[in-house]
Amino acid sequence: MQLLTIGLISVGLAADALAVSLTSGLLIKRIKLNKALKIALFFGFFQGLMPILGWIAGLGLREFISAIAPWITFILLGWLGGNMIYEALMGEQEELFNPLDNTTLFGLAIATSIDALATGFGLSVIKMSLTLTVTIIALVTFLLSFAGVFIGHRFGDLFQGQVEVIGGAILISIGAKILLTHLISLS
Repeated sequence: MQLLTIGLISVGLAADALAVSLTSGLLIKRIKLNKALKIALFFGFFQGLMPILGWIAGLGLREFISAIAPWITFILLGWLGGNMIYEALMGEQEELFNPLDNTTLFGLAIATSIDALATGFGLSVIKMSLTLTVTIIALVTFLLSFAGVFIGHRFGDLFQGQVEVIGGAILISIGAKILLTHLISLS
């Protein structure tokens, strides 16, 4: 069950990176393997790094918030998921960018992994395996981003809004599951 939860969290967290990868694929004129690898490595690395940073920050505060951790996780994941859905449904257009520029990729990787930072904070208080979770998050993000570049190149931004809605719904569902499990354990 924990592996399924980690997998769903990973897919939810990777949704922003996938959406940007789809757009990146659309903007790349001549698609090559190394271009897709570069984008996927940036996104995968930061999606793996940010939960670790969030986990470290959460450890320092664990004693203070352990009783309210499921509520914090629920609120954070609910807010992040809701924000993803809102942005997808509102159809906000982002400016065109050079998806292969290192500075641009760095900024995009940070921006798409902020939700992973919040997730790492939650992981520190619900005591999930950090190594397994981070590995799966990074791997899923890498694979989806890699595939997203090629899919985006082939089909354009046709799927971008749906990916973010699905990812947001997954994050909200995981937050609700964590809170529900906590409430049931109190009974």
